[in-house]
Amino acid sequence: MKSQAYFNKTGELPCHFTNSQNISLDELVVFWQDQDKLVLYELFRGKENPQNVHPKYKGRTSFDKDNWTLKLHNVQIKDKGSYQCFIHHKGPKGLVPMYHMSSDLSVLANFSQPEIMVTSNRTENSGIINLTCSSVQGYPEPKEMYFKLKTENSTTKYDTAMKKSQNNVTELYNVSVSLSFSVPEASNVSITCILQLESMELHSLPYNIGKAASQDYFFHQVLYPKC
Repeated sequence: MKSQAYFNKTGELPCHFTNSQNISLDELVVFWQDQDKLVLYELFRGKENPQNVHPKYKGRTSFDKDNWTLKLHNVQIKDKGSYQCFIHHKGPKGLVPMYHMSSDLSVLANFSQPEIMVTSNRTENSGIINLTCSSVQGYPEPKEMYFKLKTENSTTKYDTAMKKSQNNVTELYNVSVSLSFSVPEASNVSITCILQLESMELHSLPYNIGKAASQDYFFHQVLYPKC
């Protein structure tokens, strides 16, 4: 069973116990373990038993008795992995295993919208412009990040080395790419930065050079005049 949660949000670890015999919780021992066999939560004969819960999980779980699901709050990247729920019947002869289920939790964090920054403008003596695009606080690591240049006659993808850094505590990624290129004086160029994730793309706002940039300037001056 696979489940997914977002960073700093709540994830669900299902157990899917049908309880067809309608056994009372007073007769059951229910608990969850992570892949390191650390206990997240234990319900001993109808009462929570925090003594067996590992400190990293204390105060972070709640049990949905109707759906037999454990909710893990304030999910962190390090919480990704495999979990197991166990249900035992507490009888006169001790604990008797009744049910066991495994689930895999993946954790996501939304990257910020890519943002293009000009690191050096084109000058009269040089048609070269330097740009940097960055996106922060995301997980997992993106597949790639690149610039797309669109002119009146063509569209070109510029693959450059993606720089990445990972926070030692949160394990979130910051990524960036840089581009240096020569723009002819009469060119009309629209530049977009694209971050390719596992299942989607994030696009920056376009950075325009030439006629398109002039149109943007006119648009902002007319609709958003300076006070």
